[in-house]
Order: sequence, then structure tokens, then C-alpha cells
Amino acid sequence: MDALHAALIAILQGATELFPVSSLGHAVVVPALFGWQLDQHSGAFLPFLVLLHAGTSVALLLYFWRDWWAMARGVLGLSNASDTQANRRLFLRVVVATIPAVVFGFALNKFFKELFDNPLIAAGFLVVNGVMLLFGERLRGRGGVRELGSLSVKDAVVIGFWQCGALFPGISRAGATIVGGLLRGVSHEAAAHFSFLIALPVIVGATVLEVPKLLRAPLAPGVLGLAMGAAVLAGVTAYLSTWFLMRYFRANDQWALNPFAYYCLAFGAASLAWLKFAS
Repeated sequence: MDALHAALIAILQGATELFPVSSLGHAVVVPALFGWQLDQHSGAFLPFLVLLHAGTSVALLLYFWRDWWAMARGVLGLSNASDTQANRRLFLRVVVATIPAVVFGFALNKFFKELFDNPLIAAGFLVVNGVMLLFGERLRGRGGVRELGSLSVKDAVVIGFWQCGALFPGISRAGATIVGGLLRGVSHEAAAHFSFLIALPVIVGATVLEVPKLLRAPLAPGVLGLAMGAAVLAGVTAYLSTWFLMRYFRANDQWALNPFAYYCLAFGAASLAWLKFAS
């Protein structure tokens, strides 16, 4: 992998991890479309991906540091009584929403990994992702006025199960969790906020699991430096993406997912047709 490919993959990862268009789907489909010669089973590729996800994690932590600091103070009982109760309540919902993806990810890890090598499957699920986003907008709770603090444990469980859809390459984790929130009557902004909060433990957990492999991987000279530079680029892209999306969802509560849905339908269908034709 040269520096140009590393930079492009870093930007793609940083943006698509948070935009509701599936980072895994793009990571599988885009190299296949452009004929990039990437050995995704090489000893260097895994450390590269691990560091990209670490960069995204840092970006999410920096952007939402006030939320995490407040939750930490609440758990430790360092806030006043009302703030402690609210922050503990939010922390509990983040934990509850994270559990389903962890359980299903561990149980079906081998099955889902086998899907990542097939660009046709990923392109097909990008189309499914587009349908899911349109479905969420059409069937959302029309009140749409519930905010982050109103989430119940049941809401968190439902959103957590929606997050499991992202185990398929092409289904967006952010998109699935936002749709789950919309169907519970939550506003786009609140659904996106919760989606980005529960993204951090999932991404950090997946990264930590791969660290032992990273430490054992034989790395050619210069690979680690290239990966670290790409991680910084992915982190900057992820931070800017989060900044943009939080404002976008706040300003467009009636139809915010529609453009992403049309993009996934068009890109997924075009990629599917091209890959079938090329093969």
C-alpha cells in the first residue's frame, strides 16, 4: 500500500464510519471498483485498520468529551444529586445499547468475517442500507420531539439490536442506530447523538481485541509510520464529520436520512452492476 492509497482509505474510513453509509461496505467495495491491489490478509493491513479505528475513537472522545466526563462524574457520584441521576441514567443506556452488538459480534464473528471478502455482497447490502434509511424516515414516530434524556432502557435495547445490523458489510452502524431511534420517536439530532455515544465503546472494543495481533504482526520498515499518519488523518476526518452531522441532523429533522438513502441505493446498485459486469 502506498501513501496515496493509505490517505484515501483513511479519509474514507473517517467519513463513512459516522455518515450513515457504511464504512465496511465502502472499504470492501471501493478497492474492488478501482482495482486497488490491497492484500487485506497481509500482516501489514490489520495494523493499518486497527490504527484507523483508534483515530476514529479519539475523534469521538474529543468531540463528546463533555458527555463522557459528565457520565464519569455521575457514576462516581461527583455531581449534584439531579445531575448524578441524569448522567447515571444516560450511562446505563449506553451500556445496555452496546451489549447486543458485543454478544452477536462474538457469537457470529467467523460468519460475518467471511462476508467481508465479497464486494458483491457488500454492494448488495449497501442497497439494503438505502432501503433501511428510507424505511426509517417513512415509519418514524411522527412526534419526533423526544430528546436524549427521555430514552428508556427499552429504547436502548431496541437501538442496540438495530446496531447489530452493522455486522453485515454494507449496513451502516450509524444509520441502523439512528433508524432505531427514529422508530422510537426520537428526533434526528438525539438519535445521532446517542448513536455516536454508543459507537465509542464498540469501536474501542473491536480495536482492543485486535491489538494482540497488531503486536505480533511482522511489519516492513515504514509501515507503522504510514499507518500512524493515516490514523491521524482518519481522526481529523471523523471529527469534522461528527461536527457536520450533528448540525445537519439538528437543521433537517423532517428528512435528514433521505439523501444518504438515495446515495446508498444509487452507489450500491451501480457497484453491483459494475462488479457483475467486470467479472
